[in-house]
Amino acid sequence: MLEIRAHERGGPAAAKALLTQGSPTVHLPHADEYFEVRFESIGGLGAHAAGQVLATASVVRMGLNGAHFSSYGSEKKGSLIRSYVRLAAGDRPIRTSAPIERPDVIVVFHAALLRSAATFGGLKADGILIYNAPAGVVPAELAALPKTARIIRVDATGIAMKEKSRPNAVMLGTLCTLCPFFDRASVLDTLTEEFAGKHPEAVASNERAFQAGATEFEQLQGVGTADGDLSPMPTEPLWGFKTQPVGGVLPAPGNTIWNDLTTSRVGWMPVLDSAKCIHCGVCDLVCPDFCLAWGEADDGGKFERKLKGIDYQYCKGCLRCVESCPTGALAKTAETAGLANKLRVPLFPELIA
Repeated sequence: MLEIRAHERGGPAAAKALLTQGSPTVHLPHADEYFEVRFESIGGLGAHAAGQVLATASVVRMGLNGAHFSSYGSEKKGSLIRSYVRLAAGDRPIRTSAPIERPDVIVVFHAALLRSAATFGGLKADGILIYNAPAGVVPAELAALPKTARIIRVDATGIAMKEKSRPNAVMLGTLCTLCPFFDRASVLDTLTEEFAGKHPEAVASNERAFQAGATEFEQLQGVGTADGDLSPMPTEPLWGFKTQPVGGVLPAPGNTIWNDLTTSRVGWMPVLDSAKCIHCGVCDLVCPDFCLAWGEADDGGKFERKLKGIDYQYCKGCLRCVESCPTGALAKTAETAGLANKLRVPLFPELIA
């Protein structure tokens, strides 16, 4: 856990000194409460770095007290990650490092995470949900949000690709506009400093992405239907001495058939053009996740088996099949809302719809 706290650098006097050195005077919406932000993401999109930038800017440049910490598993690309930022006035100590269960703002870096109620669990009735997705169909799951919450959609992946940046720079720009007490210049300067040393070539692109995120978003109306705050994130029950199943029985048996790698894709997906395919099987040799669906040929042609398509539930978007295809039948395509579901050919239709 990384904690950045003004009171550990001299308490209120240190915070006051920062303000007198040209830093903006920042007042949180509720002086007697923490302001808490939860980033929901997968590895590789920069949520942890975004939390670091926001917390550092809040403390070093805005005179607030702040704590930042993240939770993640294997740290591999595509694995679930949550990053937390907890802020308080400069003269108020932060004496907790517990995960944020009732956030003021939730920032979702991958729209597929909205399928889980845990992603937006605990959002306050007057809170803000920002999620990364291009314009299109609004996910049905968002109906569970508070009717009084602000729901914001921004195409962070599209902007990042255009500006040769990362989604985290875009999401920080959007966050600063929606929470105007964050000094935009302070956050942008901190973001710039983060990359100036090791990746100076990324500074200009990150600034463009940040500025685009600050303006190129849309607020969705009439989406949420719930009254009041949402319940905190559901947690799995812990089996104890008296409550564990007899004999070590698995209460929810399963295997990798039930895996869903949808959240591993970060903007691109392979798409099959059947007219170009010669069904050579090279793509199947290089696919690490066995997501290609083959079947018996039914047209009386020279092929006994043909590549029917891709089961995108198991495709993480590595694009090795595209790189190895000798005819260009598999093409790198920008993923838009609903495209994977439309083109998906299920590997196990009798088990998973």
